[in-house]
Amino acid sequence: MTSARSARPRIRPGLRRLGVAGTALGALLLGLATAPPTASAAPVTHEAETATVSRGLVESNHTGFTGNGFVNYDNATGSHVQWNVNAAQAGPATLTLRYANGSTNNRPMDIAVNGAVVAAGRSFAGTGAWTTWATTTVTTTLKAGANTVRATATTADGGPNVDHLAVDSATTPPTTGSTPAAINGQLRVCGTKLCNQYNKPIQLRGMSSHGTQWYGQCLTGGSLDALAKDWNADVLRVSTYVQEGGYETDPRKYTDLAHSLIEQATARGLYVIVDWHMLDPGDPHHNLARAKTFFTEIAQRHGAKTNLLYEIANEPSGVAWSRIKSYAEQLIPVIRAKDAETPILVGTRAWSSFGVSEGANESEVVSNPVNATNIMYTFHFYASSHRDEYLNTLSRAADKLPVFVTEFGTQNYAGEGANDFAMSQRFLDLMAAKKISWVNWNFSDDERSGAVFKSGTCAAGGTWTGTASLKPAGVWIRDRVRTADAFPTS
Repeated sequence: MTSARSARPRIRPGLRRLGVAGTALGALLLGLATAPPTASAAPVTHEAETATVSRGLVESNHTGFTGNGFVNYDNATGSHVQWNVNAAQAGPATLTLRYANGSTNNRPMDIAVNGAVVAAGRSFAGTGAWTTWATTTVTTTLKAGANTVRATATTADGGPNVDHLAVDSATTPPTTGSTPAAINGQLRVCGTKLCNQYNKPIQLRGMSSHGTQWYGQCLTGGSLDALAKDWNADVLRVSTYVQEGGYETDPRKYTDLAHSLIEQATARGLYVIVDWHMLDPGDPHHNLARAKTFFTEIAQRHGAKTNLLYEIANEPSGVAWSRIKSYAEQLIPVIRAKDAETPILVGTRAWSSFGVSEGANESEVVSNPVNATNIMYTFHFYASSHRDEYLNTLSRAADKLPVFVTEFGTQNYAGEGANDFAMSQRFLDLMAAKKISWVNWNFSDDERSGAVFKSGTCAAGGTWTGTASLKPAGVWIRDRVRTADAFPTS
């Protein structure tokens, strides 16, 4: 990994192995969105040098700042900058702080909105130089009219140098009852299908984030608005990597980030797959204790919602199905203690290929299913690498088991290389015919061909709607997400 925005290639030996790729979300998004927005106003920049400063100086001796300067915090706990922010209406807003920290010490700050802390001890780690500027993002709710946003140093080192605060506030909410989650309500597994509140089989279509430890710029109010209303997506998969710089490095940070993205997707009427993105090690038992902690909190906070699915093991590999089954049968009761209704998605052997990538097939699951109800099994494919053997396995499995394709790409197993749209369409036609829900990898501007946005799109803040900022795979998959299932209600 060469930088915070450069995801490690997830290439595995052997073309028969399923590959997923991962992208990024470095920004910690915290808070609630109360009204489901469909559009965002242009972000408004509030310079730090024009804000109220307590125990700090306005300076301009380090290049790269915007406006006329920046605030250099005193080395003191409690030093702060406070901005006055006006909101046209109440609703969710994304707050982006631009800063530089030329020291090697983290300089954490509490971010408070209208006197209430919405991000406690937010990390402002070293950026390498006082002339190297970075951003961090917090999502919260603003009231109509005047608001205050305060960034307060929590250690004796004070805060970083702060350049400005950018505020991106949402506008028009969608019509009540018009969103996928509002129409379909609480989902459940009925036979081999995913059914809505009317007990009718449905197919969900949507996108997966990349790893939430990387491309934070790609999951903003504007991009999620576009996913919900320009793409007409039904579902967002929130991928919390366990290793690779993810959850295990800072459980509080990445759990809070998952909370925030769940709230933001909920506000837009989307379903949310809470993805426990275990990848390496491939034995899910390695992370069982962590998974119990994570899903206990997620289910306790969000279990009353009707728009969730829990994906408890992204891509097990190198272990027998019995090992994966054992993991699921230990974790599912922990979730059910907090949430009795949300469907649970169980990963399958060999990178969620029903074992095909390790020479097996779906029969091991059919003959020895997980001892639990209201569950589905996951399948992943990458069309350029995974051909008829995978297509036929998916077809047979879906006749006997409830299956959700929580990840696929039109490229090779690493999410890169040329697109095979013809083979991809064969998979999509099968999934449409058998009402198999699917999520595409991935909603980011990663350099690989599998990321839907052109490189640099997220750093530039969009454009999110239309096709101008999309790679060929993005144009192709957007067209297919937009042709959503006609959800039956009677």
